[in-house]
Amino acid sequence: MINIDFLTLRDFFQENIDFIIGARLQKIQQPTRRDFIFSLRNNAESKKLYININPQIYHLAFMSKLAEERRNIKIPKHPPMFCMLLRKYLEGCRIDDARVVENERILEMFFEITDELAQKRSLCLCVELMGKHSNVILYDRETSVILGCAHNVGSEKSRYRELQGGLRYIYPPVHPIKTDIPCLYKVLDYPKNISINEILDDYYSKIQEEINVKEEKSKLIAIVQPKLKKANNSLGKINALLKKRDNTDKYKLYGELLTANIYQKCDYNKSIEVYDYVNNHNITIDLDETKSLKENAQRYFKLYTKSKTTKEKSQVMLSELNIQKEYLENVLYSIESSNKLFELKEIEEELGISDIKPSKTRKEEILKVQINGFDVYVGRNNKQNDYIVSKLARDEDYWFHTKLCAGSHVLLRVQEKEPDEGTIFECCKIAREYSSAKQPSKVGVIYTKAKYLRKPPASPLGYVTYKCEKEILV
Repeated sequence: MINIDFLTLRDFFQENIDFIIGARLQKIQQPTRRDFIFSLRNNAESKKLYININPQIYHLAFMSKLAEERRNIKIPKHPPMFCMLLRKYLEGCRIDDARVVENERILEMFFEITDELAQKRSLCLCVELMGKHSNVILYDRETSVILGCAHNVGSEKSRYRELQGGLRYIYPPVHPIKTDIPCLYKVLDYPKNISINEILDDYYSKIQEEINVKEEKSKLIAIVQPKLKKANNSLGKINALLKKRDNTDKYKLYGELLTANIYQKCDYNKSIEVYDYVNNHNITIDLDETKSLKENAQRYFKLYTKSKTTKEKSQVMLSELNIQKEYLENVLYSIESSNKLFELKEIEEELGISDIKPSKTRKEEILKVQINGFDVYVGRNNKQNDYIVSKLARDEDYWFHTKLCAGSHVLLRVQEKEPDEGTIFECCKIAREYSSAKQPSKVGVIYTKAKYLRKPPASPLGYVTYKCEKEILV
């Protein structure tokens, strides 16, 4: 990443000076403690000046709608104190003058205001874009007394300059100018006819989107991975328990053999030897010596019923856990393969942890490719997968999915003619590409017509059962 430099800031200011000077500051917003949005209006035009003082991506630019989406800006219900201070003094005022401090990455905007005593005051909103020292400061132009800062700097943080309300504002120490630093907007590969503002807005919003995607991925993975681990542990425990204690058939046999040998009059004994007609040899059955032979037979039948019920419930739990495991594996794959913030937001909505109202999946959000004249749709998460199966799929369309591994649902739209083998194979390759299968091993891809798909009641998003499937190794 290339940081903003003095030359870029100066040229940005010169490019927008006619709009900045004389603009009315209509609205002030502070989404986080490190970024600001100033809604300005001048020359019958409204623009949003975005200022970011994050040490990693400090910059400013007039923000487009696309860049605003990339930045994933959320306005808090309760603004920070510094935002309230700026609103008190500056909201509704005009920018009388502005300048970029010579050889510094500092933009100053001056406001003439009338205070509560009806006296004229000149205030300066100072934007310092200087790496870890980036800040936004409001101070009185005549007295240089600071009214407030985005973040205060005490003596423990800087021995050169303290910044907080009540202190005098002074410029940062002068450092030798580095002539070898490249001018940002000239180094970046953008068309020559594009403005400096558009370059700054596009370049830094893309970086912010990458950072947001990375953070969102980490947050979602931290939620899904423990759930998947818990499901795998539960599956392992239930399988081990079934293998270790599956005495269902033995209890039934013992009950039947004791019933058949009641005539032996072996009541209140520790054991009895009987002929096992199933395995054709004599066996010894342990008895409860406080009970009769008939009561022992009933005891084994009760153990059989209990074991059978436990086994049936365990099988149901296994089935539910396998569905949950498959679902969570698909969610984890969707998170790891996503590179767009809106896709991760859909996963967040799906998991029920979003603080916004769930949105409906739209057809245009689904990845669409063309293969030999056929439209092919690829779901990038369970929400999109579910939309493909429940909304897009028609009976004669073909559905593809990798076997025994997480992946996208792929739908081949059939129009007038049936797809040939080459088209089918290309769709299988797409299903393999958009899956968690690792290269270079071969993976089975199953496909069937959409009419053979079924979504069980109360099943998670994107889960389907199928029949009449075929398999191709890719």
